[in-house]
Order: sequence, then C-alpha cells, then structure tokens
Amino acid sequence: MRRAQHPYRRAVGALFSLALVATACGSSSGNDEGAEEGRIVDANAQQAAEDAIQNTTTTGAGGSTADAPATITSMEDYETLWASQRQEIIDEIKANGWGWDQGANKLTGPGFEVDLSQCGAGWDAYQGLEGGVVKIGQTIPASGIAADWTNAGFAEGVYYDYINGQGGITDITGKTYTITSDRRDDSYDPAKTVPLVDELLDSEGSFMIKTTGSPNTLKVYDKLNARCVPNPYVISGHPAWGDPVNHPWTWGNLLAYNTEAVLWGNLITSRLGDQEEITVAALIMQNDFGKAYEVGFQNFMDSSDTKINFVFERVDPTAVVITSQMTTLAAANPDVFIAMTGGTPCTQAILEAANNGLKESAKLLFQPSVCKAMTYIGKDAVGGDGSASDGWLIVGGGVKDFNDSALLDDPWVAFARKLLTDAGKAPESSGLLNMGFNHSWPVVESLKIAAELPGGVSRPNFMLAARMLSMTNPNLLDGVKYNMKGADDPYPTEGSDISRFDAAKQSWVIDPDIGIVELSGKSAPCPWDLGTSSCN
Repeated sequence: MRRAQHPYRRAVGALFSLALVATACGSSSGNDEGAEEGRIVDANAQQAAEDAIQNTTTTGAGGSTADAPATITSMEDYETLWASQRQEIIDEIKANGWGWDQGANKLTGPGFEVDLSQCGAGWDAYQGLEGGVVKIGQTIPASGIAADWTNAGFAEGVYYDYINGQGGITDITGKTYTITSDRRDDSYDPAKTVPLVDELLDSEGSFMIKTTGSPNTLKVYDKLNARCVPNPYVISGHPAWGDPVNHPWTWGNLLAYNTEAVLWGNLITSRLGDQEEITVAALIMQNDFGKAYEVGFQNFMDSSDTKINFVFERVDPTAVVITSQMTTLAAANPDVFIAMTGGTPCTQAILEAANNGLKESAKLLFQPSVCKAMTYIGKDAVGGDGSASDGWLIVGGGVKDFNDSALLDDPWVAFARKLLTDAGKAPESSGLLNMGFNHSWPVVESLKIAAELPGGVSRPNFMLAARMLSMTNPNLLDGVKYNMKGADDPYPTEGSDISRFDAAKQSWVIDPDIGIVELSGKSAPCPWDLGTSSCN
C-alpha cells in the first residue's frame, strides 16, 4: 500500500483550482510515496464548488445559459429550439467579425486566432468532404478492458444515419453532405492509436479524427493540431482538452476529471469534516487518465484545512484482476474509497469491496463518472440481487442514462432508444450506447452551424462553430448546462449530478440535499505540458 506521508493541512484561503495544475504523480514503484505538489489557481471555481456542495448555491455564476423551456415535450420542440440557438451563435460570430478569413488565411474566435498558413504543406480545409460525405475517422476500443466503449461508437453511427435519412446537411454553397464514421479498434492501447490515426489521416483522408481515452489522445493531439485536423469531443474528461490557444483543434465533451476530483473532496469534507482525521483510499489506473484524477485530488487535499491521510494502490490498464490491490486498501480501514479507474475495474472494485468488507466499513464509496452506466454497476454486471452496488456515490457528469426507468418518457431518451431498437441494438445491451448520442449530437450541431458560415462546411468553420456551441444538450440532465466560448470558456460541460445508486430501483438517484452542481465558466483554460503533466 502506498501512503501519502504528509497530512495536507493548509489554510483554506489557498483555494484550489478546477484546472489541473499539479505536477505528475510518482511512479508505480514500491517506494512511491504519492504525488508531488503543484500550483493552485482559480479560487472562484473552488468557491463555487464548495458553495454548491454546502448547498448555499447550486448554479455557480458565469457562463452562458441554454436552458430548455418547460414546453419541451417532443423532438419537434427540440428541433425548433436548436434551430433558434444555432442562429444566435451564427449571428454572434458575424457580429463580432470572427470566422475564417480565406484571404488572410487565418481563423479568429473569442480569445484566439489560428494562422492557417502554419498548417503544413498540402493542408486542405475541405479534405474529407469529397463526394458530399463528411468522413469521420475514429479510434475506439472494441477489445480489452474498455471494449464496451465500442457501443458508443455504434450509437454515434446510428445518429449519423438518422441525420443522413433526414436529408443530411446542406450548406450555404448549396452542397449537401451525409456523415460516415470509420471506426478502428485500438484496444485502449496508445501504441495502437498512433498508427491507426496515421492511417485514417493519410490513407483515408478523414475530415476529422475522434479519439477515445486520455493516454491515447495525448499521443496524437500534438500531431493533429500541427496538421490543423479537428479532434473533436474527445471521449475523455482530461483537462488538457481545455487549451484553445495552443491546441485549438482538440476539445472535449465530458466533465473534466480534475473537476470531478475536487467535487469528491468537497463532498467528503462536507460529510465527514467533523472527524479529526479522514483516511481516503483510492484504486488508481496507472496511466494519464488515472493521473488526472489523482493529481486533481492531491490538489484538493493540499488546500484543505481538513487532515486527510491518502492511501492508494495502482492498477495496470491491462490487469485482469484487482484483488490484491483491493485487499491491501481494505486493510487500511479507510473512511472513504474512490475508484479512479475505468472499464472492467469499476465493476471489480464493487465486487471486491463487497467481498472484503470495505463496503460495510467505509462511510463513502465513489465510482468514477466514466462508470456511471448500468453496464458497470447494474444487477447484470455485479450479479445476485444487485445489492453489491447499493449506496455507491458518483459525481456523474450530468449525462442521462438511457436505461434509467425514471427517464424512459424523456422525449430525447425515447427517440434515441427507438433509433437503437430499429438499428437492431437493444438499448439495455450496453449502458454506453447513450454516450454515443452524447458525442455525436454536438458533432451534428457544429456541422449545421459551420454550414451557415462563409465558406460552408470546412475544417475551420467546424472548429469555430464547436468552440461557440452554447445549446440545450438533450443528453444532459435538467440543470446541467452545455456551453463553450473560445478561450474564455473552453469546457462545454462543467456541471454534474451528485447521485447515489439505488439497487432496488436499479437507478442513480440525485442527492436531494445537493441536486445539480453547475460551474459553467469557472474552469480556467489548461495549457497542458506533456513534460511535467501539468497545466503550464
């Protein structure tokens, strides 16, 4: 077991950031004693998080709003609303003189400018649009511990097929486009991601490249940005995707992992702060994904006035079992357990905690937002009567679960479930099918906005449209906003539900004392430094 040796007691006035700014955690060697300390910034973000958890506010000031009116009862209502919101974005772009200046060969947006002459020899703003087809290249696991994510890719394709069936996307030049997605299995292995991206770029000529996973994307995002290829809505909540100045062609979609970690910390100290000392145990995936969680939580502890002892074990992404690590952590008799993992280890952590007594002894147990799906926590996953999952907590990122019985009458959920059924895929077969809609909906909306800008559908217009997207996202729970605005607000999702799993209902139930935590506009940009694994 690895234990952070110092107790992390500092004045709360130092306030920590929701932007990840610490240096990298230590190695996985046996004498690893915890993460190094890093810079702490963005006091406003921390205060908003703390206030929300303490229930003094649940809305967090800042950021634009795109709340759905109470009259949304059908897909037609959504379509009318979205058309209006898209037009507002188009009008704002034009009113501010932002956009693709083909004469000057540059792209401007709020707080950023891209010199397109630096995109490399042979760069083509319209590459991947030949034949009236928007060619999306995608790397996503279809094998290994994260294989279930292939269902997200499948669902993306289902939504694109629906858009194609509605006539596709016609731009102001009169061209009509359909959307295709070429998915390649990288097994969540960064070494496989690199050649697959090269193939999708150089052999297939993709218009954009969609990637899955933090370590995988970090291996290719410098290359994609140097070549000015959109790398949109990465299936990962790594804070590095919030860097519109240095990496304007890469952006995320999910709640940032370090934001999630800070919310964990606030909830822990809110619930257990009357204790003289709190012991927190964590199972940490040994890659850039787990590191983002770990350093974010270390940043929280470093600024908290509560004494927290942090013990942790690491798990290799390819590990088949985690029994040894979980047994060691349970022996520390922690007050809190956090799974800083993804994929199969999420379910394994639930089962191991039930078997080794940790579930009964710990006061709080957390699953990561990436394992919110029933695929990982539902009765079919954990077996028996499903009680092993009962009571686990999650900072869930606000994403709707299409298999949650409380949401089946939601017009978007009902619509998506029907599309899946018509495509021959039972919605219940994977809890990650909903994530496919969550990651394809903004692609479509960004393309529709790009289609109305001078020059029509193109890589520059698509990137600008995405970085201005402020709309009602039907994939998010009511109260969770979805907005970006260039360099001023680089994270589209900064709100989250705080939920507890009810095994009897087989559903996540939002904590009635907290509700939705909304922090739009609070997270500072993160110019990620690969060398130090920190915001620079």
